[in-house]
Amino acid sequence: MADQQWFEKENFWLNYGPIMFDTKRWAEAPNVAEAVCKIAGLGEGSSILDAGCGPGRISVELALRKLAVTGVDLMQPFLDAAAESARDEGVVLDFVQADLRTYVPPRPFDAAINLYTSFGYCDTVEEDIQILRHIAGALKEGGWFILECISRETAVRDFTEGEWFERAGKTVLTEFSVEGAWEGLRSKWILIDNQTGARIEHEFVQRLYSAVELKRIMLASGFSSCEIYGDFDFSPYNEKARTMVLVARK
Repeated sequence: MADQQWFEKENFWLNYGPIMFDTKRWAEAPNVAEAVCKIAGLGEGSSILDAGCGPGRISVELALRKLAVTGVDLMQPFLDAAAESARDEGVVLDFVQADLRTYVPPRPFDAAINLYTSFGYCDTVEEDIQILRHIAGALKEGGWFILECISRETAVRDFTEGEWFERAGKTVLTEFSVEGAWEGLRSKWILIDNQTGARIEHEFVQRLYSAVELKRIMLASGFSSCEIYGDFDFSPYNEKARTMVLVARK
């Protein structure tokens, strides 16, 4: 059996999930969900795939807007947490443990999303393309796909060698370096428990795509159109872009 890639390891997410999905990320979820509905023209009863749903930040917000939501993720602890959030909010949605490189839904969706820099972590470009092709295959004709991610341009603009901060009862130290000719961003995260002093660390690389490069890949992966924006409000993707948002249609 092949070695697991880092994002397939449950222990990583149990330790790092509370750091990555902090209160700020949860607080922004309603606005992101509202923007997704606006961009894709979704309303009550529309079906949507949250590809890489994590702990259900956006999935639950979409369900609160009466969409038919399916959240897919590799990590069962995240899906369990998402299901608990759904119960707390009194909404019903489907959560599926699956690998986006191979996931095939029983029926197509009106839209799909992959948000909060959840793309570009596979070992090869071909695996990234597999994910895009499977998402395209999961959509109805004319269906929308919204991908939000760090880009090569924003990574270059915002690059720092590291920082430290405190979150979720831990001191977090980060170190960043560039892989190849800005082909990837290597991140090293060190967590120190503020009570016990216990220390864990993890290192991973995210592949960096330029916006135009990723647009071309998406157009070759089953999408008929793809537009690039600097945020969910359709602002231009330029030097002021907060993030990279690609809006594609099958």
